[in-house]
Amino acid sequence: MVSGAKGDEDIDPLVLTFKISGDDFIHAGEASSATKKALARLGVQATVVKRAAIAMYEAELNAVIHAGGGTADVAIYPDHVCISVKDEGPGIPDVDLAMQEGWSTAPDIAREMGFGAGMGLPNIKKQVDLLSIETAPGQGTTVHIVINFT
Repeated sequence: MVSGAKGDEDIDPLVLTFKISGDDFIHAGEASSATKKALARLGVQATVVKRAAIAMYEAELNAVIHAGGGTADVAIYPDHVCISVKDEGPGIPDVDLAMQEGWSTAPDIAREMGFGAGMGLPNIKKQVDLLSIETAPGQGTTVHIVINFT
């Protein structure tokens, strides 16, 4: 899990963990929806909740579409949220290319449902304060996100 602020080790965050099922478009987005509800219940500013929901949804859908699923771990601190979405898929061969709007390797089944427009990673980048991507071909991908509340 990526840490977003000094002193995180002194604070026990609210931790949420989700399993993401691959190719399950019926339940895709449930982890981001539950996180959105948790942030709202904690009184996090609506604009921040929206940013977190968008970023996490995009990362979650990438795991569903490209990687056969994975896990999402969320740590909510008093002043920020850390989100890590991990999969064991094929990895991203070229992260710089994948960050370009419109670039996609989504299969036809995802495209037929309106997904796979190549906006996932660019949308995540637009919504977050810190983004790091750990990936290697054949090793899977972990997307680390930090969003500050102020």
